[in-house]
Amino acid sequence: MIALSLAEIASVVGGQTYDIPDPAVQVTGPVVRDSREVEPGSLFVAFVGERADGHDYAADVVAAGAAAVLASRPVGVPAIVVDDVQAALGALARHVVERLGATLVALTGSVGKTSSKDLLAQVLRRKAPTVFTPGSLNNEIGLPLTALSATDETRFLVLEMGARGIGHIRYLTGLTPPRIGLVLNVGTAHIGEFGGREQIAQAKGELVEALPADGAAVLNADDPLVRAMASRTKARVILFGEAEDADVRAENVRLMENGQPAFTLHTPSGCSDVTLRLYGEHHVSNALAAAAVAHELGMSVDEIALALSEAGTLSRWRMEVTERPDGVTVVNDAYNANPESMRAALRALVAMGKGRRTWAVLGQMAELGDDSLTEHDAVGRLAVRLNVSKLVAVGGREASWLQLGAYNEGSWGEESVHVSDAQAAIDLLRSELRAGDVVLVKASRSVGLERVATALLDDAAVSSEGQVSGR
Repeated sequence: MIALSLAEIASVVGGQTYDIPDPAVQVTGPVVRDSREVEPGSLFVAFVGERADGHDYAADVVAAGAAAVLASRPVGVPAIVVDDVQAALGALARHVVERLGATLVALTGSVGKTSSKDLLAQVLRRKAPTVFTPGSLNNEIGLPLTALSATDETRFLVLEMGARGIGHIRYLTGLTPPRIGLVLNVGTAHIGEFGGREQIAQAKGELVEALPADGAAVLNADDPLVRAMASRTKARVILFGEAEDADVRAENVRLMENGQPAFTLHTPSGCSDVTLRLYGEHHVSNALAAAAVAHELGMSVDEIALALSEAGTLSRWRMEVTERPDGVTVVNDAYNANPESMRAALRALVAMGKGRRTWAVLGQMAELGDDSLTEHDAVGRLAVRLNVSKLVAVGGREASWLQLGAYNEGSWGEESVHVSDAQAAIDLLRSELRAGDVVLVKASRSVGLERVATALLDDAAVSSEGQVSGR
């Protein structure tokens, strides 16, 4: 964080100081909510959670070097006490970003937020120091913590914004007002909470409504609900996609034999070829979104194409591809799942597995509301249509719908299996995997299917005969 004294912070957040011998002491380290992340000069934010109360760690964090604690009650060590810790954290973030000389870029969407954010960050940091949201810390706590990690040297601040209802993004843009707003798509993620795609579009569009007149709204030309958001902003509109009228578009899109996409990137200043290191054709749209923002910020098409071609995966469990010594390829995409990302992952699996046996180990897609049965059934059917070799549906009711959809789509019989939990899936795979197979693992985060991928990689030792150990 930019250096601020405890007295300045107290004034910004409207707090009272307790047990602070010298209010001129500065916070020079990171602002953190996890006591294990404290460094000398940190500000520790004490939240009261379901399982732990941050106030209980106050003495420990100060002993570890924290300058003070942002708290809702006195804690016997240097503290700034406020009525609402979350609101105070947001106010501090707003103060810091107003003092920065950085350009704020915010992005949202139903699918691909984190992958697009990671791509964009890797492109922009070629141009200037860039701070970006780690992982998926895109809510009312994670976003201000990210903003507060910026320093005087930061020139680009890339912030992912999530929403679970109307007004959420409006709140986040109030904490960190962006100059560039990127909307990726409107899908069915969290549709059970929103009530419909139109409501999701209403919530996502709050981002472009917050942009200034001299800002830029970067919109997906291939998504009608996103394209329509052009009428909701006073900022200049930039379209990206495969549509002919997109300002930044892809042509000659194709999948390489290993499942990595390639295309020709067209921008208003020229074109250049891109071959991504990521897996799946759906990343083309993510790459175009990043390219559109980077072009707006002054990067040349060749610089953008090179950066995209060299960018990798920064966040865990998102199409992480690992090949075992026996040739089994494990694709860990277990961080989250919704119908759109499930379809994209299955298509990537099939592209990667040409000439090889393919396994789709799938679990529940959460928060689909009344559409849950239909969407799980459709994913099971798609696995059959794509000729996935074997579907392993993991879990309870929703998994049974996946398996039933596959079974009803064709005479798959033994090719679709329903197992009770992750351990049952692990046992099945250990007994049936063959060298050279490709395994996709994907479900909503709550299912915890990353355990399957981890177990398969832990089993990577092979016998001298080339057999998978543990058979």
